[in-house]
Amino acid sequence: MESTTAPTLPASPPPYREIRALFDDGTITVYQAYSGTIASAAVAAQRLNASPAFSTTRMTWIKPSWAWMLYRAGYSHKDKGQERILALRMKHADFLSLLEKGVVPREGSMLPQVRIQWDPERTVRLEKLGHRSIQIGVPGALSAHWAENLIVSIEDVTQAARDLKKVLDERPNVSDDELVRLGLVPVERPFPVPEELQRALGMILPPPSDLDASED
Repeated sequence: MESTTAPTLPASPPPYREIRALFDDGTITVYQAYSGTIASAAVAAQRLNASPAFSTTRMTWIKPSWAWMLYRAGYSHKDKGQERILALRMKHADFLSLLEKGVVPREGSMLPQVRIQWDPERTVRLEKLGHRSIQIGVPGALSAHWAENLIVSIEDVTQAARDLKKVLDERPNVSDDELVRLGLVPVERPFPVPEELQRALGMILPPPSDLDASED
């Protein structure tokens, strides 16, 4: 897993809704967990839908938060169909294009656009935090195009998740900075999003009085 120098701790809590991610000048990394069949074919071909088992009819939820991916997949041990975690790198423009198609769902509506969901962020120890982390639902209608054209590289980071869990179990007091130095936790920074798009995604609004507790 890619790593850089340890981050400086923020002087104040992060914004309630903010996209934090591992990114460089050209690409941003998002994560999703898949079955071994899908993951092996995807890594070998560097194409996410290389396996016939990859579904182009269901919504795929991608996350830029490593900690939230660990929570969702239980460090890759939670579900048999999600035992392999893939790091998917996208160009900045393509990632922002997905966000521009995003719809924050209301009253459980099932719209064909890209879905945006804000869930409680987690630590790498899976503890719930007070701010939110974005999940992006890529619908079946866009799935094939996204898988074939918008992902520039695919890396299997399953072992990093399992090694991280092992270190946390064996060294419960290990610091986050040490986990970064070990290459088990990426340095995630606020990803720049145009102000108009921030407003559309509800990133600038104050925290609601009745928080949506959805975490799926």
